[in-house]
Amino acid sequence: MVCIEATRRLGVPAGVSRDLLSAWWLPVALLLPPIYALFAPIVLQVLLQIRVRATVLYRRVFSSAAIGLAGCTASVMFHHLVDDPWVLSKGSGAPITFAVVAAVLFSLLNIGLIAIAAHTADPDMPWREVLWDRESVLLDIVELCLGVTVSIGCGLNLALLVLALPPVVLLQRSLLHAQLQAAARTDAKTGLLNAAAWQREADTEIVRARRTGEALALLIIDIDHFKRVNDAHGHLVGDQVLVGVASTLRSQLRDYDVVGRFGGEEFVVLLPGADAHEARRVAERLRTHIGHMAVPADDTLIRVTISAGGALMSVHGDDLIDLLAAADLALYRAKELGRDRVCIPTAQPPPPRSLPKDTTP
Repeated sequence: MVCIEATRRLGVPAGVSRDLLSAWWLPVALLLPPIYALFAPIVLQVLLQIRVRATVLYRRVFSSAAIGLAGCTASVMFHHLVDDPWVLSKGSGAPITFAVVAAVLFSLLNIGLIAIAAHTADPDMPWREVLWDRESVLLDIVELCLGVTVSIGCGLNLALLVLALPPVVLLQRSLLHAQLQAAARTDAKTGLLNAAAWQREADTEIVRARRTGEALALLIIDIDHFKRVNDAHGHLVGDQVLVGVASTLRSQLRDYDVVGRFGGEEFVVLLPGADAHEARRVAERLRTHIGHMAVPADDTLIRVTISAGGALMSVHGDDLIDLLAAADLALYRAKELGRDRVCIPTAQPPPPRSLPKDTTP
């Protein structure tokens, strides 16, 4: 409850966030009868709903169910292997090993249930996005170590919880602060970088490319006739289209490509190390995959196309402003040619021809 109050005072990012409450779920699962591990999450999820942030009820219900089932399973396994769970405080190798195994089982079951639910809600989402990445694995290891350590401390003396609380609260606040910082850099609808964050990342890559002499390309992508989607099906469906396009962009680009939402139905992609041929190949791949994407709406499927304009480092400019201006001109050229196409000029367009001076006396 103290950790939840600390979360309330700091705030939580929108969407799915991580916390360190497993530092308390695991001692419940290891030290108390399994029935406590099954029902304790309900109490704390109610407290989260009231004190931290009210969200849709089914999310709280599913979180309680996932944590409860995972904790109860881990508890049953641990109590089956260890007759007296309080022997953890003696430091014997076998009980601690069984506690670690139970903690790993708890983590695997909890993450697995959440991943299945997330993939069921969005079948197009790749499994690698709903399972672990490097940061999630490190966080799971930290939670596992904290939970086992707190359990051992409880076995020695319940008063040691007072000493365990400050570092856990500090770690939790640090974790949430990092998530809030990340949330401030991302677009709320699509999860991509917002315009300001994308410009900072792009400026950094451009300076690096200018220093090393490496190739670099920039793409501006626009959803064709997006206003028609909003007018015909409503803005909620339009948001689903934006999310689908963003998901496709993420799945088809490299980890170090810089992709963001530039505003409205426009997206921007920076491709480090890409020349004209590579930039065109990537843009065509994005155009093809997005063209095959279908978003369900009522009794129909919505399909959209994109137009893309590109610019090349050292060909169309050496700074972000010049590259954006050149890519924007190429995008309008793609639209003039009929949309659903890619336009990447391979040379800087000539400047407009000046009018001859009037020499009439």
